[in-house]
Amino acid sequence: MLTFLRPAATLLVAFTLITGIAYPLAMTELAQALFPTQARGSLVERDGQVIGSSLIGQNFAAERYFHPRPSAAGNGYDAAASSGTNLGPTSAKLADRLKADAAALRAAGVTGPIPADAITTSGSGLDPDISPANALAQAARVAGARGVDEALVRDLIAAHISGPQLRVFGDARVNVLALNLALDAAAPAATAPAPGS
Repeated sequence: MLTFLRPAATLLVAFTLITGIAYPLAMTELAQALFPTQARGSLVERDGQVIGSSLIGQNFAAERYFHPRPSAAGNGYDAAASSGTNLGPTSAKLADRLKADAAALRAAGVTGPIPADAITTSGSGLDPDISPANALAQAARVAGARGVDEALVRDLIAAHISGPQLRVFGDARVNVLALNLALDAAAPAATAPAPGS
């Protein structure tokens, strides 16, 4: 019996050390050497203080900021409760929420077709990006709240459009945090707090 246990225990300890400790540490060091920003969470700083991540969405509620797509993560953009709604196309609750969100956008002055991502949640509830159409639909509201020319806001949107990854995967998108930071730099509001408000 001991002749079988000793090699099994030895292999267990060896593979635990190799795959559970050595390999993860080596990959962490390699990632930090090759991709330091991404390995540290793609954190975004302003005035030396971390205000978010370019990979994790956060809620912007003030009229002077571009709003992200709705979130079903916890009470909205709760990274500890990342998830979608799991409501299907036949759900009355989903239909009612979509109608209410669309009505709120119309009341806020959005005309024309409402972009799908302006009223639908993402699978994670933490999507940091919106579509260019969603950003353009918000341009008039943001410009009005800041008291600036809408052309300036539209130019900022155009400058922050990222194409599909590797020019193939996904759609064009606008990172909400990056756009709002650029907006603060180009057209600061007198009492603008840090992004996230």
